[in-house]
Amino acid sequence: MTLQPGSLAARDLDSMLHPQTHLAQHQKSGPMMLKHAEGVYMYDDQGNQYLEGLAGLWCTALGYGNEELARAAYEQMKELSYAQLFASKSHEVGIRLAEKIKEMVPLHKSKVFFGNSGSDANDTQIKLVWYYNNVLGRPEKKKIIGRLKGYHGITLASGSLTGLAPSHKGFDLPLAGGRFLHTDLPHHWRGAEPGESEADYATRLADNLEQLIQREGPETIAAFIAEPVMGAGGVITPPETYFDKVQTVLARHDILFIDDEVICGFGRTGQPFGADTYGIRPDSISLAKALTSAYQPLSAVVVKDEIYQAFLQASDEMGMFGHGYTYSGHPVACAVGLKTLEIYQRDRVFEHAAALAPQFQERLARFRDHPLVGEVRGVGLVGAVELVADKQAKTAFDPPGRVGAECLEHCHANGLICRAIGDVMAFCPPLVITSAQVDELFDKFERAMAATLAWAHGEGLLAA
Repeated sequence: MTLQPGSLAARDLDSMLHPQTHLAQHQKSGPMMLKHAEGVYMYDDQGNQYLEGLAGLWCTALGYGNEELARAAYEQMKELSYAQLFASKSHEVGIRLAEKIKEMVPLHKSKVFFGNSGSDANDTQIKLVWYYNNVLGRPEKKKIIGRLKGYHGITLASGSLTGLAPSHKGFDLPLAGGRFLHTDLPHHWRGAEPGESEADYATRLADNLEQLIQREGPETIAAFIAEPVMGAGGVITPPETYFDKVQTVLARHDILFIDDEVICGFGRTGQPFGADTYGIRPDSISLAKALTSAYQPLSAVVVKDEIYQAFLQASDEMGMFGHGYTYSGHPVACAVGLKTLEIYQRDRVFEHAAALAPQFQERLARFRDHPLVGEVRGVGLVGAVELVADKQAKTAFDPPGRVGAECLEHCHANGLICRAIGDVMAFCPPLVITSAQVDELFDKFERAMAATLAWAHGEGLLAA
C-alpha cells in the first residue's frame, strides 16, 4: 500500500500510537481509514462498505448512527453536561441508570459503582475485594484467580488478571507479589484427554482448581474471576457442568465469584446475561461495552449487598471510601446508558437476538467441514472458527497468526469486518442484525475462506 503524502493515513502514522497493533506492520501498511457508519455497516474513506461482524470491539449492540442515543447525549449535555459523584453529590440520571441495572442483573439487593471501561471495572473489582477483606479483618485473603487466556482488561491490575501472554510481554505483568493466579483454560476441544467427556473434563478442571487453592492456602484466596464466554481468548465456551463444579469449589472456601459480563452482558449469549445462560451465581458483576452500545464510555460494577454492608459498617474506622474517578457516573454517559437499556426492553432486542441465534449458529457450523477449520464454537450471537494446518491432529499453524491475518485481509476484501485472534476468526455482530444480514455475513466469510484456502494451498501450509 502506497500512502499519499499529507493523506489522513499518512498523518496517522506521524501522530498516533495505536493500541493492540503490530507497530512495524502498521507503519508499513498504514491504517484502514473508517469514515462513517450506519446500522450494521461501516464505510472507509474510499467508499467501501463493510458489514460489521464484530460489533466494533464486541460492543455496538444497537449498531451505528442511532439517533435516539445521539439525542439522549445532546439533551443531557444541555441540561447537565458534567457532575461529579464525589463527596455525597449525585444526579437523577445516574440514580435512574443504577436502578435500571439493578432490575436487570442476576444479582439482587446490590449497589452499582460507575466507571469508564471494562478495564477499570475489573480494576475496581480487585480493589473492592481487597478492601472487603481488610474491613472484615482478613488481610491475608487477597489472591484472585483468573484463567489462562481469560481477558479482563489491560491496566496494571486488570491486565494481571488477564491470562494472555501478549498482554503481559514487555510490561512486567502480572504484577509481582503473588496476588494474581491463573488456572486452566476450559477449552474441551484443545484440553481434553482422548475420550474425555465435557462433564469429566469439567470435573478435572474443578479438581485442579481445588488443588491450586489448597497449595496457596484457602485462607489467602479472595476471589475467582471469569467471563461466561471467553472473548479475546478465542471465543471459548465452557464445557458442560463447568461452572456448577467451579462454584462448588469456591463456596467450600468462601471465595467470591466475579462475573465479567463486559462482552457477554446484555443479550449476547441468547439470555440477558451470560450468568443466565450458564447458571452462574455471582457475588459481583462487571459491565461495560453494550451498557451504552459503545456510544459513550461507561462501565458498572454491581456488588451484592453483603459486600456494601461490610463497607458501610467500617466507615467510622476507615473514613472516606477512597476510590472513584473524575468521570464516575458521568451524566452524559449515564443518559446514553439509560436510553440504551430502554431501547433493549422496548424493542425486545434480546428476544430478537435470541431468535436469530439458531440461524447464526447453524451458518457458523457449516464451516466445520472446511479444510482449514479445526473447531467451530459459539453461543447466541457470538462465535468463532479456529483455523488449523491439520484437522485430524488439531495441529496449529506455525508461525501462529499468519493464516488468520491472511483470512482477515480476504474478509476485508469481501466487505466484512471480523477479528483474527491469532488463527481464530471471531464474530460478534450487532444484536440488531437481521436474518438476511446474518446470511450476508457468512456468505462473505465463505468467499474469504475460499480465497484463504487457495492461498494456503499455494503456500504449502496444509497437511498432506
